[in-house]
Amino acid sequence: MINLGSTFPNFEADTTVGKIKFHDWLGESWGILFSHPSDFTPVCTTELARVLQLIKEFEQRTCKVIALSCDSVESHHDWIKVK
Repeated sequence: MINLGSTFPNFEADTTVGKIKFHDWLGESWGILFSHPSDFTPVCTTELARVLQLIKEFEQRTCKVIALSCDSVESHHDWIKVK
């Protein structure tokens, strides 16, 4: 179990911006890692869309955001097209 203050384990993932290694992608930035259960659901997509609206605010604070999901990268690309 990960606790506050613990270093999150490194992982590799296929994402909407390509393949990443989490720690390399994060670099020296702060990070917000949150769960996004499924595309095309009203609550989750509303929250994700709001984070995207605020992305410049996160970037100004040297903070990167990433969401983990059970859906495929293809599903995410489909959702991006309709948002």
